[in-house]
Amino acid sequence: MGNPARKFSKGRRDRRRASTFKVGAPGITECPQCHEMKLAHRVCKHCGFYNGKEVVATEVE
Repeated sequence: MGNPARKFSKGRRDRRRASTFKVGAPGITECPQCHEMKLAHRVCKHCGFYNGKEVVATEVE
């Protein structure tokens, strides 16, 4: 078994590991009913529609 020739510093080790902990931006799309921005694959908070059907009843302002 090969062994490292010298000790890796904690900073070098952590920089190498940092790429696995990146957080991606959430998928934000436009609602086809009310044209507000919403999270993809979720019910629209503004109008209550999902996949062309009203899933959650919302109050009319």
